[in-house]
Amino acid sequence: MREGLEIELTAKDRARLEAVVADRNSPQKHVWRARIVLATADGHGTAEVMRRAGKSKPCVRRWQERFISEGVPGLLRDKTRPPRIPPLAQATIDRVVESTATTEPPREATHWTAAAMAAAVGISPSSVLRIWRAHKLRPHRMRTFKLSKDPAFVAKLRDIVGLYLDPPAHTVVLSVDEKSQIQALDRTQPGLPMKKGRCGTMTHDYKRDGTTTLFAALNVLDGTVLGRCMQRHRHQEFIRLLNAVEAAVPAGKLVHAIMDNYAAHKHPKVRAWLERHPRWTPDRVRGRLFHFTPTAASWLNAVEGFFAKLTKRRLKRGVFGSIVELQAAINRFLAEANDDPKPFVWTADPDRILEKVSRGHQALDAIH
Repeated sequence: MREGLEIELTAKDRARLEAVVADRNSPQKHVWRARIVLATADGHGTAEVMRRAGKSKPCVRRWQERFISEGVPGLLRDKTRPPRIPPLAQATIDRVVESTATTEPPREATHWTAAAMAAAVGISPSSVLRIWRAHKLRPHRMRTFKLSKDPAFVAKLRDIVGLYLDPPAHTVVLSVDEKSQIQALDRTQPGLPMKKGRCGTMTHDYKRDGTTTLFAALNVLDGTVLGRCMQRHRHQEFIRLLNAVEAAVPAGKLVHAIMDNYAAHKHPKVRAWLERHPRWTPDRVRGRLFHFTPTAASWLNAVEGFFAKLTKRRLKRGVFGSIVELQAAINRFLAEANDDPKPFVWTADPDRILEKVSRGHQALDAIH
């Protein structure tokens, strides 16, 4: 031991170091550091301490001195070391961020990749990825949008949201729409089930066995869905749905129907049907048959959420050998949904929606 180097352990420090050595979950670097200090405190020479810890003389002396200067916490904490590779200059980081957001990639490419950006700036692809993660840049992703140009957008938005949030007394609010061209797809080979370490499999190709259209009316107040599968997508089929809804809605209830601007919803025969059924309350403020959503604003129609659920949970991975099998599966899904219905709850603030739409139009106007 170096002359003048002595270690005296308090009972508390000794108990803590012995606990580190005895704990099977302790990092090994903490274990051999504790052994160096314990052996030194027991009066063993440097050679014996080296043998017990399995470390070299410089290493033993370094940790002896560390304990004398910093105590037990010094043994359990590594000092910071400079990185092997110097950090990137801030100018380089700013160049990557600016180029990603404002410049087009070279050659015939639609977006930047890490390799392309690394070649353009002169750094490694991993450095580019670190910069992108730090600044939340994802050039490989793209989100779609559509801003409505309906001149009555604000009035229609407030009208429909008003029905969701505060429906009139003694009324039934229905969200009506059609999910057309639902394909009965059969796979060319049987898929394999999921097992540990492997997801389920399904062939990429398929056989088409026909299509069907689901006409559905979602009761916003109680969450039940009345649906009918039909072969075609015309006003005749739409009137058949209206008849089914008319028979299902209790007597004495007025009906407010929310739907999109599809031509079948405005057919003269649909108008005539409404004249014969006066409890179907039209949008009298604007003289329309129903409460129509603004153009390019199908997200206002609550039944679209049910269609999305149907697609993800039943249709996307489904295998159907015929239209009959497809329609039977859809009807079973409808029955299960109606066994445990959940009322539709609108949570978005219409004022916030209008602010976003206004910002979107401003951004488009600035570009053009």
